[in-house]
Amino acid sequence: MECVANARPLIKLHIIWKKDGVPISSGISDYSRRLTILNPTLGDSGYYECEAVLRSSSVPAVAEGAYLSVLEPPQFVKEPERHITAEMEKVVAIPCQAKGVPPPDMAWYKDASLIHPEQLSRFQLLADGSLQISGLLPDDTGMFQCFARNAAGEVQTTTYLAVTSIAPNITRGPQDSTVIDGMSVILNCETSGAPRPAITWQKGERILASGSVQLPRFTLLESGSLLVSPAHLTDAGTYTCLATNSRGVDEASADLVVWARTRITDPPQDQSVIKGTKASMSCGVTHDPSVDVRYIWEKDGAPLGTESGPRLRLDETGTLHISQTWSGDIGTYTCKVLSAGGNDSRSAHLRVRQLPHAPESPVAVLSPLEKRAINLTWAKPFDGNSPLLRYLVEISENNAPWTVLLASVDPELTWVVVRGLVPARSYQFRLCAVNDVGRSQFSKDTERVSLPEEPPSAPPQNVIASGRTNQSIMIQWQPPPESHQNGVLKGYIIRYCLAGLPVGYQFKNITNADVNNLLLEDLIIWTNYEIEVAAYNSAGLGVYSMKVTEWTLQGVPTVPPGNVQTEATNSTTIRFTWNPPSPQFINGINQGYKLIAWEPEHEEEATVVTVRPNFQDSVHVGYVVGLKKFTEYLTSVLCFTTPGDGPRSPPQLVRTHEDVPGPVGHLSFSEILDTSLKVSWQEPLEKNGILTGYRISWEEYNRTNTRVTHYLPNVTLEYRVTGLTALTTYTIEVAAMTSKGQGQVSSSTISSGVPPELPGAPTNLGISNIGPRSVTLQFRPGYDGKTSISRWQVEAQVGQNGEAEEWGLVHQLANEPDTRSLEVPNLNPYTYYSFRMRQVNIVGTSPPSLPSRRIQTLQAPPDVAPANVTLRTASETSLWLRWMPLLEQEYNGNPDSVGYRIRYLRSDGRGRAVVHVIHDRVEREYTIEDLEEWTEYRVQVQAFNAIGSGPWSHLVLGRTRESVPSSGPSNVSAQATSSSSMLVRWSDIPEADCNGLILGYKVMYKEKDSEARAQFWLAEGNTSRSAQLTGLGKFMLYEIRVLAFTRIGDGVPSRPPILERTLDDVPGPPVGMLFPEVRTTSVRLIWQPPTAPNGIILAYQLTHRLNTTTANAAVSEVLGPSTRQYTATGLQPEATYLFSITAQTRKGWGEAAEALVVTTEKRDRPQPPSKPLVRQEDVRARSVLLSWEPGSDGLSPVRFYTVQTRELPSGEWALHPASISHNATAFVVDRLKPFTSYKFRVKATNDIGDSEYSEESESLTTLQAAPEEAPTILSVTPHTTTSVLIRWQPPSEDKINGILLGFRLRYRELLYDSLRGFTLHGIGNPGATWAELTPVYAVHNLSEVSLTQYELDNLSKHRRYEIRMSVYNAVGEGPPSPPQEVFVGEAVPTGAPQNVAVKAATATQLDVTWEPPPTESQNGDIQGYKIHFWEAQRQNESARVKTLFLPETGVKLKNLTGYTSYWVSIAAFNAAGDGPRSTPVTARTQQAAPSAPGSIRFSELTTTSVNVSWEPPPLPNGILEGYRLVYEPCMPVDGVSKIVTVDVKGNSPLWMKVKDLAEGITYRFRIRAKTFAYGPDVEANITTGPGEGAPGPPGEPFISRYGSAITIHWTSGDPGQGPITRYVIEARPSDEGLWDILIKDIPKEVTSYTFSMDILKQGVSYDFRVIAVNDYGYGTPSTPSPSVSAQKANPFYEEWWFLVVIALVGLIFILLLVFVLIIRGQSKKYAKKSDSGNGSKANALTHGEMVSLDESSFPALELNNRRLSVKNSFCRKNGIYTRSPPRPSPGSLHYSDEDVTKYNDLIPAESSSLTEKPSEVSDSQGSDSEYEVDPAHQKAHSFVNHYISDPTYYNSWRRQQKGISRAQAYSYTESDSGEPDHTPLSNSTSTQQGSLFRPKASRTPTPQTPGNPPSQPGTLYRPPSSLAPGSRAPIAGFSSFV
Repeated sequence: MECVANARPLIKLHIIWKKDGVPISSGISDYSRRLTILNPTLGDSGYYECEAVLRSSSVPAVAEGAYLSVLEPPQFVKEPERHITAEMEKVVAIPCQAKGVPPPDMAWYKDASLIHPEQLSRFQLLADGSLQISGLLPDDTGMFQCFARNAAGEVQTTTYLAVTSIAPNITRGPQDSTVIDGMSVILNCETSGAPRPAITWQKGERILASGSVQLPRFTLLESGSLLVSPAHLTDAGTYTCLATNSRGVDEASADLVVWARTRITDPPQDQSVIKGTKASMSCGVTHDPSVDVRYIWEKDGAPLGTESGPRLRLDETGTLHISQTWSGDIGTYTCKVLSAGGNDSRSAHLRVRQLPHAPESPVAVLSPLEKRAINLTWAKPFDGNSPLLRYLVEISENNAPWTVLLASVDPELTWVVVRGLVPARSYQFRLCAVNDVGRSQFSKDTERVSLPEEPPSAPPQNVIASGRTNQSIMIQWQPPPESHQNGVLKGYIIRYCLAGLPVGYQFKNITNADVNNLLLEDLIIWTNYEIEVAAYNSAGLGVYSMKVTEWTLQGVPTVPPGNVQTEATNSTTIRFTWNPPSPQFINGINQGYKLIAWEPEHEEEATVVTVRPNFQDSVHVGYVVGLKKFTEYLTSVLCFTTPGDGPRSPPQLVRTHEDVPGPVGHLSFSEILDTSLKVSWQEPLEKNGILTGYRISWEEYNRTNTRVTHYLPNVTLEYRVTGLTALTTYTIEVAAMTSKGQGQVSSSTISSGVPPELPGAPTNLGISNIGPRSVTLQFRPGYDGKTSISRWQVEAQVGQNGEAEEWGLVHQLANEPDTRSLEVPNLNPYTYYSFRMRQVNIVGTSPPSLPSRRIQTLQAPPDVAPANVTLRTASETSLWLRWMPLLEQEYNGNPDSVGYRIRYLRSDGRGRAVVHVIHDRVEREYTIEDLEEWTEYRVQVQAFNAIGSGPWSHLVLGRTRESVPSSGPSNVSAQATSSSSMLVRWSDIPEADCNGLILGYKVMYKEKDSEARAQFWLAEGNTSRSAQLTGLGKFMLYEIRVLAFTRIGDGVPSRPPILERTLDDVPGPPVGMLFPEVRTTSVRLIWQPPTAPNGIILAYQLTHRLNTTTANAAVSEVLGPSTRQYTATGLQPEATYLFSITAQTRKGWGEAAEALVVTTEKRDRPQPPSKPLVRQEDVRARSVLLSWEPGSDGLSPVRFYTVQTRELPSGEWALHPASISHNATAFVVDRLKPFTSYKFRVKATNDIGDSEYSEESESLTTLQAAPEEAPTILSVTPHTTTSVLIRWQPPSEDKINGILLGFRLRYRELLYDSLRGFTLHGIGNPGATWAELTPVYAVHNLSEVSLTQYELDNLSKHRRYEIRMSVYNAVGEGPPSPPQEVFVGEAVPTGAPQNVAVKAATATQLDVTWEPPPTESQNGDIQGYKIHFWEAQRQNESARVKTLFLPETGVKLKNLTGYTSYWVSIAAFNAAGDGPRSTPVTARTQQAAPSAPGSIRFSELTTTSVNVSWEPPPLPNGILEGYRLVYEPCMPVDGVSKIVTVDVKGNSPLWMKVKDLAEGITYRFRIRAKTFAYGPDVEANITTGPGEGAPGPPGEPFISRYGSAITIHWTSGDPGQGPITRYVIEARPSDEGLWDILIKDIPKEVTSYTFSMDILKQGVSYDFRVIAVNDYGYGTPSTPSPSVSAQKANPFYEEWWFLVVIALVGLIFILLLVFVLIIRGQSKKYAKKSDSGNGSKANALTHGEMVSLDESSFPALELNNRRLSVKNSFCRKNGIYTRSPPRPSPGSLHYSDEDVTKYNDLIPAESSSLTEKPSEVSDSQGSDSEYEVDPAHQKAHSFVNHYISDPTYYNSWRRQQKGISRAQAYSYTESDSGEPDHTPLSNSTSTQQGSLFRPKASRTPTPQTPGNPPSQPGTLYRPPSSLAPGSRAPIAGFSSFV
C-alpha cells in the first residue's frame, strides 16, 4: 500500500501507518510512503490508515485509509467417519464442520440428491453444519455427502449410514436396595437395542411407570431407571424392569427394602419455666424397629454431658430433664438423633423466668406543668426473662400505710404522672415490677414530696339553715371533704343577705376551724335570707357553698282583730263578728282566729273555737257553741300564727239565753206509809234559767186516769204525797220549771207501804239478730227492788273459751223500764262474745246476770287498707309491690277467706286498670308482671274477705326499668349513592316501643342471602334520622334494617328488611383460571366469573402471548358473557405463554386475571411447599404471617395455594377460607382465636391437581387480646342497707382471650327515680354545647380471679344503682355486661332471732319465745316474724308457718298434736323480705287423750261368741295405758239391755273373745284408748249366728264310753247354702250355761269322734253338742247330748280297806305332828298364798308378751266363774248372792255390767254398781262404789266373775281340771281344793296357746306358734273356758264390776 503526501517544509512531513487504529511499524519503506505485507493471513485483514503530519506546525494532520480483506478457501474442521451404523428410531447426527473466509455454506446430499431440511421434518441442519436425523428409518441407509463452499473455493467429504435393529438387552439391571422412608432411590435399568427398547417398571402386577403411565412418586428416567421419590414404607417389595422393542423383550428384578425414617415426632418445644423448677425437653422419635438410634443433646451448639451432674438427666425416650433450673440453663437446646434410618434434629429454646428485680432509682418531684401532680420516674429493672406485665405503684400519704395507687402501669413506661393529689399533703412512693412469675420486691421509697397549700377546693358540706327565733337563724355545716381542704383550715366566712333584694352581703368571720355553726342574730322578723359559707386556710378563701335560703321564724300578731261584736243567738251559742288585723302586723302566716268565751270566775276553763282565715271577706263571722245555758260569758277574739297567739280583743260580757231546766237531782222516797210517803229531791244541776217552781205528779202504775199533779214554789225540795191506796204501785214524777217551760222529768215507781231495795239480776238472756257489729239481747227483768228500773247495763266478755278477758261495760240503756230486749251496738265483726246484764234502780245496781251463750258476730268487710304499701322496680316489665298484711283482729271475717286485691293502671291514663287477686291472707308481696317497659304505674291494694272488700290503700307510683326498644324505626328507606355507598333514612320509633331513652341508632346491613354476620353502622344521638353507609360492595344487593339502642342495649331491628343494590362499576378479575388440557401447540383454558362482577357482565376479552414478547404481540379475542372456556391453538412447543382474561360491564373493562402456561405434555402435580415458618414478631392476637418456599411446579404453573390450620391440642385440620395467589410466598392467616396454639400447613395447586400438604409448621400461640365477652351477672341483691351482694359467672375460657387478671366493677347512682320534677344543673364552661347529666361510673378492680361474688358497700341509702361488670387481662378490658339495677336501702335481716326457747304448755300448745336478731343485722325495722314448725317425724307433711306481723318476741302455737315432738325455727322479716331462719329447737307437747282406735274386726262368729280385734289409734298422743271395750245389745234381750265394760291394761293385746252373747242378736261394740284420759271411741255392730246360708243343726249327739275314751256320734243335718267344710264339738259342765269349743276342725266326712277323758275334769258331768261349719259361717248347734260323767274306775289305793290301813299306820305320825302343824299352819298358808301370787310357777303375763293365734287368728280364751265372797246392796236386798255371767278372761281386763232396765223387778230403776272385792276384804268393806284391784297387790283368789240375775246360771261354777295349760296372756291353773296350781308357765316364744295338756301320750298333736307346722286334723281345740268346775287364779290386774 502506498501513501503519497505533499507539504512544506518537506523536512517536517511525517507519515504514520495504523491498522484498525493501532500504529504499526513493520513493513514500512520508502520514507514511510509504502507498507508491504508479505504472505497475508486472516490476521492481516483490517482497515489500514496513512496519516500525514507536519511537525511543529499548527496545520492539521490529514489521513486516508483502505480495507484489506484476506480470503481463505474452506477447510474441514470435523468430518464424519467413512461408515456410520445407527439403530432404528434413534437420532443420529452426522458431523461435518468447516472453516474458511468467508465462512463456507454447508450443503448435504444423499445418494447425490440435495437434502432440503426445511421440507423434511426428520432432517435438521445444525448450527455447526452437522446433519441430524431423527427417528431413523431403514430407508435412511445410503451415501451422504457434505459440501463446504465460499468465494475462495469448495471442499467435500462423504460417509455411508447403515440403519440397523437389535433385540433389547438390559445392560445394567436393578440391584437389591435399602432406602429410608421419605428418601429417594433409583433402581437402574440401562438397556441396548434397536429400536430403543421401551421401559416398563412393575411391582407385582401393578405398572408403576412406563412411557404412558406414571404414578405419583414413581418417575421413569431417561436412562430407563426408576426414581422412587419419596419412598414410602408400602413401597417395599420386588420391582421388575421390562425392556421391549420390535425385536424382543428383556427383564430384570430387584428387591427394595424401605426402612421407616428415623424422625423426631415429638420435638422439644420452646419452654419458659420458673427459676428453680424442672424443665423437660422431649425428643420423641419414631424409627424402624431394626434400626438403633442414638440421642445427642447440644446447648447453643455445644454437646451436653448429661453425666456431668445430677441436674441433667437423659431418659431412655430421649427426653432431657433439667432440674433446679437457673439462668445458666437459658439457651437453645438441640436434640440430634443418629441412626441408620436417617438422622434428624430439632431445637427449642429454654427460657428461665424469675421474679423481676425491683425498679431502680425511683425519683418523685413536683410536676412543673401541672398543679397537684408529681412526676415519678424510675429505671427499668431486669425483667426476670419474662416480659414485664405491669408496674404496681404504691403511695403513702402523710406517713399513712402504703396503699396501691396504680395497679397496672404500662411496662414500657419508666415514668408516670401522679395526678389528683391533695394539696398540703406529703407523699412517698414505691413501686414494684410484675411479670407472669410474680411481683418483684418493692423499690426503695422515694423522698417524701409535699404539695403546697391551696385554698379549699370544695365548699363546706351539708349547710343547713334553720330559723331559731323570729330574729335569728342558726346555720350549721360540716367541713369540706378532707381531700378538698388543701391545707389546715383556719376558719370560715359566712355571707348573707336578704333574698331577692338588691342589697349587699353581710359577712361573719369565724376564726376557729372547729366551730361549725353560727347563730345569725338581729335579723328581721319573718324575712327570707340567702346564706353561703366558705372555708379558708393559709392559702386563701375557698369555694362558697350553694346558697341556702331560710326564713326567720314567724312572730305573733301585734294587734288584735278589730270591731269585735258578740251576741247570744240561743241558749248555747254566741255569734262573733270582727275585722282582721292589717297584714303588716300579723308577722307571719295568718293561721286563723280563736274565738274565746269563759265564765267570769273560771277563765281557765275557757271555750276556744278556731276559725280558719277568710281572705275574701272583710268582716269575719264565727260561732261558739255548746255553752252552758243562761250563763254569763266574757268573750274575746285573737289572731294567731304558727309561733303563737296575738293579743286578745277587749272582753265583752254576754249571757246565753234561758232554757228549760235539766232533771232534778237525787229523787228519793222516805216515810213510806200505806197511804202516804215523802218525796225528796234536789235542785237541778242544770237550771238553765231562773227556776219558777216544780211540778210533781203521781198516778197508779199504768193508770193515767189516776194522775194527780201539783205545782210547787221554787224553794220547795220535798213534798208529802197523801191519799194513796195501800199496797199499790205508783209512778211519781218530778220536774223543775223556768219561764221557758217544764224541764226533764225524773220518775220512779214505788209501792205504797214498801220501801225500795237493790234490784235483782236479769235472767234468761237470749241472743238474736246477730250481725257483724250488733246483737239483740232478750231477757227477763230481775227483781226491780220495788221501784222502777232506771237503766240497763250490758257487759261483755270477748274471746273464745280459754281466752276469756275481763268483763267490760259495752252498752247502757236508760229510762226504758219496761223493755224486754235491747240492741247492743259497736261490736267487732267475727268476734266471740259472752254477755251479761245488770239493772239499775233508784237504790243502785244489781248483781250481774248469768252469762249468755257464747256467740260469734257475723263477718263484715275489712275496715282498713293494708299499710306500708311500697312499690319498687323489679325488671323491665315488672314491679315489686309490698304491703303490711292485716292483723288478725282486722280480718272482720273468716281468716281463710281473707285476701288482697291489687289494682294498677298507667300513670298517663292509657289503657284500663288491671286487678289481680291474692287469696293468701299473710302474703305481703307480689310481682306485677307483663307491664310496659319504662312506664310509670299507679298501684293500690285493698283487703277483702268473704263478705266484701275494704278500702283501697293510698296510691303508690313506680316505674318499670329501662329496656331495649321493642320495635325498630318506621319508614326505613335506602338509596344507593355510588357503587360503594348508600344513604339510609328512617323515622321515629312509636313512643310505646321506645322502652327507655333512645341514645342512638344502628344500621344493620349485609349482603342478601349471605351467611356472614350483619355489619353495623352507628348513628349516635336520638335525633339521628339518616346515615351514609360507605365501603360497601359494588353492585351488591343489601338487606338493610335499622335498630335503636338505649342505655341497656340494642333494640329490635326494623321489619321487613329493606333491599337496595349499590351502583355498578367495572368488574373485578375473573377467577379460577385453569388449563385442564395442554398440548405442545394448543391449550384449553377455563375460568369462572369475577367474584366481584360489580354489574352485569357483558363480555370477556382473552389475550395470550409468549412470555418473552411484549404486550403488542398479544393475540386478543372477545368472547360472549356466558363463555367459560377457550382453546388457543397454533402455539409453539415447549414455550411459556402468558394468558390474560378480563370482564366487561357497562362501566368498562375491569381488572385482568393472568396466568402462565408451558406448552408441554410432561406436566405433573406440584411438589409440596416447604415447611411454613412464622416469626414471633409476625404473631398477632388473631392473625399470623405465614411464609414458605414453593416446591417444584411439575412443569405446570401453580395457580393458587391453600392453607390449613389446626387448633392445638386436639383440633381437626380446618381449611382457611381465603384463596392465596399463585405467586405468594407469605400470607396473613386471620380469623384465629387469641391466646390459642395452632399449627399450619400449605399445599399448592396447579392445573394437574393438588400437591401434598407441606410439613406442619411449628406450634405457635397467638397473642392475648382483650376479652370479648362480659361476665354474666346472676343476681344483685341488697345485703345491708348500704351494700349489695353481686353474684356473677365469668365468661367461658375461650372468650377471655388470655390470662384472666381480674374483674372490673362499675356502678353509679341512677337519678330517674327522684327526677320527677325539674332539677337545675349549672354548666361551668360557657363554650359547652352538651352536658353529661348521668353521673359517671365509679370503678372497683377485683384482682382475685376466682371470685364469683362481691359485696359492694358504702352506697347511699334509698337510691337506685346501676351495676355493670367486665373482665380484663393483660391486653385490656372486655365489653361491659348489660346493666343491672338494684335499690339500696332495704335489705333483708342478715341475722336470725336469738335465744329461741320452746316450752310445752298443753297437749296442743307450745309457747315459743325469742329475742330479736342483733341490731346490726336487722337492716331496718323488724316488721314481724315467721315461725316455722313441723313434727319431728313428718317434716314434709306437717310443716307449717305462722306469721306475726308485729315485732313481738313470743307466740303460742296451738292446735298441735298431743305428745308429739316439734321442731321450731324462726325468721325475722322487714320491708325487704325474710331473713335467715334460726337453728331449729325441739320440744314435745304434753300428753292428750288419744284418737279413736282403728277399725274393729270380727271373726269366729258363733251363735254365742265372737272374736273381736282392733287396731291401735293412729294418734296415741301419749303413752297408751290400755283400752276400754264396751258392748251391749242394740235391742233389749228378754227385757234386759245389758252393757258390759272391759278394761284392757297395757297397749297389747289388741283382741278379745266374747262368749256370753245371745243367738241372733245385734250387738254394738265400742272401743276407746287411754293415755291419762280416754279418747273418742270407734264403734261397730255384729249380729250373732247362725247367719243366712249357714248349716242347720246336726242330729242329736249319741255318746258311748270305752274305758277312758269317749266317742260322740251324730248325723249330718241341713248343709245350708254351701257344702259343709268341717265340724266343731262344744262342751259345757252340766251345771253351767256357757258353751265352749272342745274339738275343732273335725273333717266334714266324719260323723263320730273319739277323744280321751283325760282332757276333762274328773268327777264333773258334761254336756256336748255339735256344730257344722260351711263357707257362710257356723251353723245352728245340735241338741245337747245327755250328761256324761268324767269319772274313771278307782284304783286299789282308793279302796276303803287300803285307806284304813294307811290311816292306822299314819295315826302315830299325825299325833306327833299335830302340835307342830298347829304352830306352823298359819305361816305355811301364808307362804302358799305368796307362792301362788308371786311365785315363778304362776307368772303374770307382761304387756310385751303376745299370744300365738290359731288358724282363725284368735287364741282360745276362757270364761270361768267362781263363787263370790262379796256382798253388795243387791245381795242384801234379795237375800242371795249373785253371780256374774262368764266373761272374757285376759288377765289385764276389767269388767262391769250395767243393767239399764229392771230385771224381774229385782233391780231398782237407778242402776246399782255390783262390785267384787278380794276374798280377804270383809263384808263390811263391800260398797256400791266401783273397786278396781291394784295390779301390784292382786291376791290369788281375787278374780271376780260377772253375771246377770238369771236363775239358769245359779250354781253354775265351773272347775278347771288340773294340768290344763293356758295361753300365757290369760293362764289360770287351779287345783281341786281351790288353791292355785303351781304348774310353771313357759316364758318361751312357742307358747302352747290353745293346746291341751295331757299326762300321757295322745294322738292329738300340740299346736305350735305360727312358725311351726300347722295342726293336723283331729286337733283338740283348747276351750276358752274350763271344762271342769273350780276356782282359778287370775292374772294380776284383772278385776271386774257390774
